[in-house]
Amino acid sequence: MAKTAVAAPTIELEAIDRLEQKLKQLVAVLDRTRAEHAQATEELTRARTEQTRAAEENTRLRAELDTAKTRAGEAEATAAELSALRTERDQIRGRVDEMLKAIESLNL
Repeated sequence: MAKTAVAAPTIELEAIDRLEQKLKQLVAVLDRTRAEHAQATEELTRARTEQTRAAEENTRLRAELDTAKTRAGEAEATAAELSALRTERDQIRGRVDEMLKAIESLNL
């Protein structure tokens, strides 16, 4: 009977040892999960910061593009106006030249 009395506590200690090992493994998994969560949170924060910066850059570039389009439109309008003025100048030169020839032909 002494053997059974000693055997029973040994079995209970083995169960407690297995439980202890499982708890240690669980704690290790929990620590690893917490570290991974912290890393994921940091990465998410960096990604959000980068996204915000990219959105601001996108807004700035859109404004620059709009300004450039406006200036290009103004330049086209100016080029058209310049072309019209040159044509008008050529017409006026031709008329003045005709008038000068007419005055010369009068020979006053």
